[in-house]
Order: sequence, then C-alpha cells, then structure tokens
Amino acid sequence: MPKYGRLGASSRVRMLQYLPWLRQAEIEVTFQALLPSRELAQRYRLGRYSWRALLVAYGNRLRALLVRRQYDLLWIEKEALPWMPVWLERCLLQGVPYVLDYDDAVFHHYDAHSNPLVRVIYGRRIDTLMAGAELVVAGNNYLALRAKQSGAKKVEVVPTVVDVNKYRPKTDVLGEIARNLSSAIESPRIVWIGAPATVKYLDLLKVPLEKLATYRRFTFRIVGGRPVDMPGVNVEYVDWAEDTEAATVGECDIGVMPLLDSPWERGKCGYKLVQYMACGLPVVASNIGVNPEIVLDRQSGFLVNSESDWETYLDRLLCDKALRIKMGRTGLKRVERFYSVQTTGPQMADLLRAML
Repeated sequence: MPKYGRLGASSRVRMLQYLPWLRQAEIEVTFQALLPSRELAQRYRLGRYSWRALLVAYGNRLRALLVRRQYDLLWIEKEALPWMPVWLERCLLQGVPYVLDYDDAVFHHYDAHSNPLVRVIYGRRIDTLMAGAELVVAGNNYLALRAKQSGAKKVEVVPTVVDVNKYRPKTDVLGEIARNLSSAIESPRIVWIGAPATVKYLDLLKVPLEKLATYRRFTFRIVGGRPVDMPGVNVEYVDWAEDTEAATVGECDIGVMPLLDSPWERGKCGYKLVQYMACGLPVVASNIGVNPEIVLDRQSGFLVNSESDWETYLDRLLCDKALRIKMGRTGLKRVERFYSVQTTGPQMADLLRAML
C-alpha cells in the first residue's frame, strides 16, 4: 500500500522498485496507491489536493482495507489512512499482519504540529501503528530509534537506494564520467533534484551561489523544482521525468543537498545524494541527519557546517576537475556496495517473506 503512484519518489524507490525482486522470490504483490500520480501532479501544480480527489482516494483505500483478509500480509508506506483516528486504522488492520515502511519522520507531522490539540489527539498516532506492526522498515537510524521506542516488535534499517544499472552508463562508467566532465569544463553544472515542495531548501544556497557567480563560471541546474530567485546566477530548469532523471543528473558535475537543521530533516534518507553518487558526481551536502552516513567527508564529497562552507567547497570542486573525478569514483563505489537495489532487493524480499 504505497502512498503515491510512480510520480511519488518515496513510493517509487521504497516499494515499487522492489517488485522484480519480490516476484523473483515468488511473492505475489498487489499495489494500491492512496494518492495516484495524477493527484500528486495536481498538488505540484496547484499546491494542494482537491477535496473530491481526497474523498475518492480515501474511499478507494477503505475499500482495499475492507478486503484485506484475502492477503497474507499488508505492506504499508508510512500509514494507511493519514489524519484519520488511529483506532479506526487499527481496527481496519486487524486480522492480517502488516509491515510499515518509513523514509520520512511523519510522526513529526503530528507530535510537532503547531496546533496543541493535534499534538494531544494525534501525537502518538504513528507510535501506535508501529507498536502493532509485525515489522517496521526504516530508512535510517533516526526513524528506527523512534520505532524501537514505540514498542515495535521488529525493526530493520534498509536505506533508500537506486538501481545502479539505471544510473550507471552502459559503457565504461569512469571513462564516460571523465568525458562528461571534460565537455562541461567551460561551465560546469551544479545540480539539485527534487520536488516543488522542497525547493525551499535552496534558500540556503542563494547567498553562496550569488557570491560564487561573481568570480566563477558555472550553471546551476534545478531538476523538478519551481523557479527560484538567484540574481546573477545562471540557473536552468529541467522538468523531472522518471525515464530521463538519471541522464539529467549524469550530465552535471557536482550534486548538492542543502537541509535545514530540524527534527523533520533528521528523518530524511538522502535519496538525492545516492542519485548523484550513482552518477559518479562528487557531492556537497549539509552535515545533518543521515547525510554524514552516506557521504565520506573529503573522500566522496564535502559536508557543510556553515554558509561559507558552501562557497568554499563548491569553488574548490569547480576549479579541480581531477578532484571531481576522484570523489565521484569513491561515491560510485559506495553506492554500489551499500545503496543499490541490487544489494537491498534480496534483503527486502527475505524480510517480507519472513513476515508471511
């Protein structure tokens, strides 16, 4: 039960990309998305869901839960019925074991809400669901710790990963990377990939990039986001598409992941970083949450602790092609070993089979 269709990154990479591995393990899977891709696309376009779309979505999910007993296991992304009373959701999950998967700290939607009434009524909602699950799969240790504190029976950490065969060029990867970098040497590209809702993090790069643009030539590519105001910076916008995202990132030279320092960000799983590194790019990222676990500081990229660090580290990489290639190689090897679906696919299949 993913939250979204293929347009939603969390559903696509935490669940849907595992389908071939589950079939290989002879596990039959039926997916029922709460919010199909067309509804998510509308939210990206208008900034909200329509009430009609939400009513249809929740109606479809309720119908799916009412026939839950025809399945041996429910695999749920985050929660089955967001913002509904937890007693109702628990009632609709009775009789069938369920597994919860988290790549975001969704419990903070409730326990850190600005409305004190929401905090009182819903503050332990996710904890209650975790406690009733046969297994909680967490994308990082911050999420896993919350699951353990909630009393979950079994907790496993499975990072957010990519299919390296999709991201890696079909030809010799290092030679291809070197050619890409060489062709971009006159104006290297710094890339950020995300969704309109996460463009807010680019505010952290506004001043550093504007300063850098006064003396260094580069292009800042935004993939999947909305326009931002960065005077003096050569910004290019590329629409996101699943079949072109790897090539769109792979054409660039440096990947960035700025984050605010708050409990919500500590629950993020660093998917952008894994994408960049899978393309052989060095990365510059905020030293927050899971980022320092993914990035080997000064080996596969740089971890940022201050605003001035952004300018310093990006300038260093823009000026040093050899360093970009070296760090990109290190990052690629790390993804192949720890952050590829080729590694976690069999693990996820084994975890789900053990719950059946």
